[in-house]
Amino acid sequence: MLSSLTAIYWNADPVLISLGPLAVRWYGLAFAIGFWIGYNIVARMFKHEGAPERWLGSLLAYVVIATLLGARLGHVFFYEWDYYSIHPEKILMIWEGGLASHGGTIAIILALFLWSWIVSHKPASWVFDKMVVATALVAGLIRLGNLMNSEIYGAYTDLPWGFVFLRNGETLPAHPTQLYEAGCYLLLFILLMWMYWKRNAEERPWLLTGVFFIGIFLPRFLIEYVKNVQVASEYRLIETYGMNIGQMLSIPFIILGVVLVIVALSKPKVHFDFPNRYADEPSASSKSVNKKGEK
Repeated sequence: MLSSLTAIYWNADPVLISLGPLAVRWYGLAFAIGFWIGYNIVARMFKHEGAPERWLGSLLAYVVIATLLGARLGHVFFYEWDYYSIHPEKILMIWEGGLASHGGTIAIILALFLWSWIVSHKPASWVFDKMVVATALVAGLIRLGNLMNSEIYGAYTDLPWGFVFLRNGETLPAHPTQLYEAGCYLLLFILLMWMYWKRNAEERPWLLTGVFFIGIFLPRFLIEYVKNVQVASEYRLIETYGMNIGQMLSIPFIILGVVLVIVALSKPKVHFDFPNRYADEPSASSKSVNKKGEK
C-alpha cells in the first residue's frame, strides 16, 4: 500500500525570477549553465591538444542550433506528430515545452560531422570524443531542470525517496526519475573526464563516444520502465512491444556505443597533430626561428 508519510513533498516554482513579461526559468538556466561549463571544458581540451582557438565559436554555434532544433523536431515527429500535423504553427513555439533528447542527439551527430567536414578537416572522432564529455554534463543539468518543472517523473512508489509532485495535483509519491537520470549522467560525466585527463582516452578514436552512448542510453532504457507514459500513443507500443518510444529509440544508440568501444579498443592509439599553439598567434618556437632568420 502506497504511503506518503516518508515522501518528499515537492512544489518548486519553475520560474526563478520574473521581470514583468520576462521570466528566467530553472530549466533555461540549467541549459545555459550546462553550455557555459561545457564550452569551457572543450576549450581546455583544445588548449591541451593545441587546436586553434578560433574553432570554438563555430563549434558552439553548430551545437546550440542543432540541440534546440533537433530536440524540438524530435518531440514533434517522435511523440506528438498527430497534434503538430494539425497545428504546424505550434512547432516553433519551443517555449511551450516539448523537447526530445533523442532528436537532439541525432541533430548534434549530424552537426558535428558537418563541422568536421567544413571547419576542422579532421576525422569526426576527434570532435565527438570531446563534445560527449560536455554533453553528459549538460544532460544531467537538464534533468535537474525537469525536476524543477515537476515533469517527466515516474510511476507511484512506496520507496522512502518518492516525491509528491504537488504542483501537478499529485497526492501520492512517485519515482523522481529526473534525479535517477541526472545522477547517471553526472556519474558518466565524471567517468569521461577521468578517461580523458587521466587515461588519455582521446588517443583511441571513438572510445569516449562509445562509452557516452552506452552510459546515456542504457540508463535511459532501464529508467523508462518506472517512468510515466509521456504521450497517449505510447500505450499501443507498450502493449505490442513491451517498450515505449524512448526505449525503442535508445536501442540503436546502445548498440552503436558497444560497437564503437570494441572498434576503438581493437585499433592502435592515434595522436592528432596540431600546431604547437592554442590561438592563431605563432608559437614560441616559431617566433624564435623567425628572429634567427631576421638576424
